[in-house]
Amino acid sequence: MYPAYWLAAALLIGVTLLGVPLDHPSAVGVATIVFIGGGLPHGAYDIALLRRSVALDRAGLCLAVGGYAMIAMLMVFLWMSVPLAALILFLAAAAVHFGEDWLMLEDPLLRVAAGAAVIAAATIGHPDEVAALFVAMSDPRAAVLAQIITAAAPVALLITAVGIALAWRDGSLSWATAMTLCLVLLVVLPPVMGFALYFAFLHSPRHLTQARARLHDMTPARWVGTGALLSGLAILGWLGLRTMASARVDPIMVAQAFQLLASVAVPHLLLSRWLERRLTTAPISQGKTAIS
Repeated sequence: MYPAYWLAAALLIGVTLLGVPLDHPSAVGVATIVFIGGGLPHGAYDIALLRRSVALDRAGLCLAVGGYAMIAMLMVFLWMSVPLAALILFLAAAAVHFGEDWLMLEDPLLRVAAGAAVIAAATIGHPDEVAALFVAMSDPRAAVLAQIITAAAPVALLITAVGIALAWRDGSLSWATAMTLCLVLLVVLPPVMGFALYFAFLHSPRHLTQARARLHDMTPARWVGTGALLSGLAILGWLGLRTMASARVDPIMVAQAFQLLASVAVPHLLLSRWLERRLTTAPISQGKTAIS
């Protein structure tokens, strides 16, 4: 666990006790910037990890980048044409990906349920706000989707409680405590604020640490530059799309931020598990070839 998480959680608890309106548009705007700026870079190293895992030549690297971009563009197309399907796909993929944080749960379905608890906790505490966000991201039918998640939330949170108990038993006291506090704050705080805390201070740092360990030979300047450059390109690409297709993009900044996140997250989610297995099982000689 990183000190920044405890500082951020303490800050949110403090301002809540002081009665600061965290659902004010300015506060929501800050939280949106935090989860985009703090969370978007953690998928920026996928291509570097892919190249490391399979020792791609220049042609293979171009093909991989093209495939990654095509998946992202497909997600953008879904947002523009069938946004409800895009929303469902995003939520399902997010539950699977967030479930990867729960290594203490061996059954894949239990991990997915624990991953979904991040979304479920927010719907329990703020069902109307979550429904409004879903509708802004897609269409009015998404309100039913929020109701379904709310109905399933007790099961997801119960499974997550089991995962927390197992983490505590196995000695991961810091993770268990942090996740318990995060779920409580996801229920109490406005949805975007709670999600920013989880995504930028719990989920993203874990994946950034793993990527940094595997790309240990990358200089600090190149590491920071890669994350900043690719994250910036994603943001600029979305802003360009918003300009060209303004009639099809909801003007609410939070909705756009989640749509942007989903567009780059889906290719990241599709690659993350495969890369995890590949980099774990790859022979040392192959890793040396990839580095060269």
